[in-house]
Amino acid sequence: MASAIFPSLRLRPTFSSATSPSSSGDFKPRPAVILPGLGNNSGDYKKLEVTLGEYGVPSVVAAVSRLDWFRNAAGLVDPAYWRGTLRPRPVLDWYLKRIDDAVREANELSQGKGLSLIGHSAGGWLARVYMEEYGNADISLLLTLGTPHLPPPRGLSGVIDQTRGLLYYVEENCAKAVYTPELRYVCIAGRYIRGAPLVDKADANVDSDVTVGIEGGEVISELALASNNKTGDSSGSSFRARFVGQGYKQVCGRADVWGDGVVPEVSAHLEGALNVSFEGVYHSPVGSDDETRPWYGSPVIAKEWIHHLLE
Repeated sequence: MASAIFPSLRLRPTFSSATSPSSSGDFKPRPAVILPGLGNNSGDYKKLEVTLGEYGVPSVVAAVSRLDWFRNAAGLVDPAYWRGTLRPRPVLDWYLKRIDDAVREANELSQGKGLSLIGHSAGGWLARVYMEEYGNADISLLLTLGTPHLPPPRGLSGVIDQTRGLLYYVEENCAKAVYTPELRYVCIAGRYIRGAPLVDKADANVDSDVTVGIEGGEVISELALASNNKTGDSSGSSFRARFVGQGYKQVCGRADVWGDGVVPEVSAHLEGALNVSFEGVYHSPVGSDDETRPWYGSPVIAKEWIHHLLE
């Protein structure tokens, strides 16, 4: 598939009927299944459920508690963990089962119209594993919010794959992203803070102010500027930028890139998907106040991507 690089578009949000709560009569949007990110629990997405409901989108959150994530410690006894070649199954079977339970519940609401999956953070790549293992016949849209889709480059000094091989497995074994009438991948990234290297040097002046289009020149990416949002601290010399940069480096191999404070923008996009970035958007509902630090699911941000669930 051909791809092209275009300058980023900084657009203020538009307030059309497609991005306003629906009051129309017969149209019923597909149900959405919300998949929590690493360390999050189902309750963290209550506000997002309410927001989706205001647009007429029924939703089900996969049942996950914070304690459930300790189940992943089972991977420590697997030699593949220490070799960095861990596979999602069986260590993450518990999460895949929670997805399947939520999908079954949402299917009862769908009336054969299909479903949307909304994967936050790790929930996005776990959705891809689910679709590979359980099938995607019922799924019309995979929308990911701050998901680290790509594994870090191999062989970089000081970079350790924190998933111990899981993201390499996803990249090599899960279906590639597509944007078709039957199934659409929409990958949303946030630009909350730009990281910085620990030591000032020419750590490659990354031009992260570009977005990627597909299909031989069609621009299908945009950088949306949420109203009244301010970009986070972008000072390359601040302690905060250096600290965040070290986290980014473990994910994408670079410190001097933009990201949502946890996941670099470049890692949250996939070739073949509709890739979107939002200015000033923080990674998690935990730590967000929806206004001065909005996260992907805050109402002011959700109204900019909700149309993907209504199409």
